[in-house]
Amino acid sequence: MLSSEIKNKAFMQAIMRLFLPIICLLLAPFLLIAQAPGKALKPVWGDEFNYQGLPDSTKWNYDVGGHGWGNQELQFYTGKRPENARVENGMLIIEARKESWDGKDYTSARLISKGKGDWKYGRIEIKAKIPRGRGTWPAIWMLGSTTPLKWPDDGEIDIMEHVGYNQGFVHGSVHTKKYHHSIGTQKTDTMVITDLSEKFHVYSLNWNAEKVEVAVDGKVFFSYANERSGYEAWPFDNKMYLLLNVAVGGGWGGAKGVDPSVYPVRMEIDYVRVFQ
Repeated sequence: MLSSEIKNKAFMQAIMRLFLPIICLLLAPFLLIAQAPGKALKPVWGDEFNYQGLPDSTKWNYDVGGHGWGNQELQFYTGKRPENARVENGMLIIEARKESWDGKDYTSARLISKGKGDWKYGRIEIKAKIPRGRGTWPAIWMLGSTTPLKWPDDGEIDIMEHVGYNQGFVHGSVHTKKYHHSIGTQKTDTMVITDLSEKFHVYSLNWNAEKVEVAVDGKVFFSYANERSGYEAWPFDNKMYLLLNVAVGGGWGGAKGVDPSVYPVRMEIDYVRVFQ
């Protein structure tokens, strides 16, 4: 028996030596495809906030005004005012304050990268700590860089929205002419982050010609695919720019009122990084 087993083993080894090179040759193209890495993304824009004072004017502009911003918001967005937007201790601070300003009872800031950071596709990461309190409405989002902008036709991507009366629920959404909340067809989802006001988390967007994915700490919780039905559903081949703001009240943020005792509140941002 032992001799027979040795002979069989030797025979099988001979067969393998004969055919293994042929098998490897046939499989090589498939193995290469499976192992070939995708194109590595490279950093193309960002702000690490390793300075003091006003936000870097080569990277950030301001939206300024107190007309409600289409949402019946209560704040006046100021420009180049350190009380509302400043960099300190390696962080960008966007602070909403209860104070009278040009007919409004609250001030805040809305930073935009338009004209200084506009991108078509890529990955965007923002490490941030989100304020709490009823009536607060912080957001990290994007709009089409078209001029003039037609909303929602030219697209909006919400990477992070949080309304203070629903603590811990992070919202990711897109808005297009075909899909938006004003007509009840919005595309959106939520993820619960219980400590988002105590700890920093990374809010990110992956965006290409096929889909939009929104994630927290690398976990995708909202995605929207290009259905290829035209611009009304997919305006996301436009260049887009980033917005960072803390609103007060409004049709959604103030749906359960505003608690004035929580102010001032701040959104703290450790970094913004853009890869393509």
